[in-house]
Amino acid sequence: MQRKKFFYLIELQYLGFRYHGWQKQPDVLTVEKMVERTLSYILDRKRFKVIAAGRTDAKVSVNQTYIELFLEETPLDLEDFFTLLNQNLPQDVRALSIKETDAKFNIIQHPKVKEYIYLFSYGEKFHPFCAPFMIHISEELNIAEMKKAAQLFEGEHDFRSYCYKPTPKTETRGTIIHCELKDNTLYTANFFPEKSYMLQVKGEGFKRHQIRLMMGVLLDIGKGKIDLEFIKRTLDPKEDIKLEHIAQASGLMLHHVTLK
Repeated sequence: MQRKKFFYLIELQYLGFRYHGWQKQPDVLTVEKMVERTLSYILDRKRFKVIAAGRTDAKVSVNQTYIELFLEETPLDLEDFFTLLNQNLPQDVRALSIKETDAKFNIIQHPKVKEYIYLFSYGEKFHPFCAPFMIHISEELNIAEMKKAAQLFEGEHDFRSYCYKPTPKTETRGTIIHCELKDNTLYTANFFPEKSYMLQVKGEGFKRHQIRLMMGVLLDIGKGKIDLEFIKRTLDPKEDIKLEHIAQASGLMLHHVTLK
């Protein structure tokens, strides 16, 4: 007799600073490990499986994303389950919503737009409490040039230079719907520096470390180490430019996932 299965979509957010990313790994703390440990407890060892809309690297936070929960045999009482889930998740992980789906829905294959932001400041060193959310650059930055450079990433390009360790089979072409560097007015706190900035990037998919590599060249632009023509060359498929500057992970946040 075939087991009956139930399918749920959970909206989730977490602070990634103390985690080694989403995906389970031996001997380190990950978000997936903590979520599965919590589910195992509140589901009383029932058979289940969890798949995320995407994985994050160590120290990368998520303001809003989705995970899909597959459960066998017994359906959930959504209201009670949602309350129990948040009561038992660690304080740096929170469920935002839950709804039932069906076997036709696939969180990996379902079309979605991801919006990432990268927060940073420069000049006087910021309060240590800022460390989980943004990075500090001690040198002066030319923000105007960085804004011009960010616009170059918009549209369809060959992002091979922005793929971490690509193989001959890696699909390097992609489209960035929106890319803008601007003042940070999105996230504030009384311990944040008076002035901070953010890179905002939207697209349907990104390669590993792609946005951190993009941020790395933007910081190099701001420091005067490279110019706009160099960035244009990195987007030219005829060029073979290997980028080395991967910006720190703690400034990166998956801000929003939109399911189409």
